[in-house]
Amino acid sequence: MAEHHDTAPAELGAPMDYTEHEKTYNLFLSLSKWGVVTCVGLVAAMAFGFFAGGFFSATILFILICVAAWFVL
Repeated sequence: MAEHHDTAPAELGAPMDYTEHEKTYNLFLSLSKWGVVTCVGLVAAMAFGFFAGGFFSATILFILICVAAWFVL
């Protein structure tokens, strides 16, 4: 039978570092949230630039969407 080691995998009974798991999960959620905000803002700005016909105005809209998301989320 396997001996108990603190450096063994979790399947063998090693203690879990829950604080590190929570920090990693929170980072994952944050990166996912900002990735979605960036993609939605980019698509909205590209559509606005296509229909309004301006690169500069689309860039300003993208920046405004990202700043608004920063304050709302």
